[in-house]
Amino acid sequence: MFVCWSSKGGSGTTVVSAALALVAAHSRSTLLIDLHGDLPAALGMAEPSGPGVGDWLASPTADTAALLGLMVPVTDGLHLIPQGCPDAEPHDARWSALAASLAEADQQVVVDAGLGAPHDALLAHGAQSLLVVRPCYLAIRRTIGATARVDGVVLVLEPGRALGRRDVEHSVGAPVLAEVPYDPAVARAVDAGLLSARLPRSLAQPLRLAA
Repeated sequence: MFVCWSSKGGSGTTVVSAALALVAAHSRSTLLIDLHGDLPAALGMAEPSGPGVGDWLASPTADTAALLGLMVPVTDGLHLIPQGCPDAEPHDARWSALAASLAEADQQVVVDAGLGAPHDALLAHGAQSLLVVRPCYLAIRRTIGATARVDGVVLVLEPGRALGRRDVEHSVGAPVLAEVPYDPAVARAVDAGLLSARLPRSLAQPLRLAA
């Protein structure tokens, strides 16, 4: 299970999560969990109208079968569990239940945890914590102050930045697993709703190393 998150807004966590899941789905059935709410739009899907993971977290009794019953197909081999109700404030036990249920799923799992450190319980059960970050001093500074474990970094490159791969690895204390170059084709694919149909090579190729 991969839990993708960022310490600063605009880092590209949702697009990276979606692309990572699309890449993983080529070789194994994959489940994409939307804790941030933007994945349907990024994937060019109609906004799901039913319940989602937020509703599941708000229920004290919902089990693994109920969670998997929320799946919405994206492509062959890839399903999405949408955010659903964004206002739920689940007890710590529900985060532990979510992590356990995802660990039980016989699928690769990618979680878009959005902005801020993911819940500690979500990183249990062998989950890999992937920080999505740009080589930006402010973003790196916020990451250093975060308490979440970082197992690997997806570095979204930007032209003209002074910081590089070694600076990020040294500051964060984790290896850069993929470097995603700046490519306007990625933004065009998202804006046109074509990310799942025509995943740009500049995004897919480096993420294969992380998947």
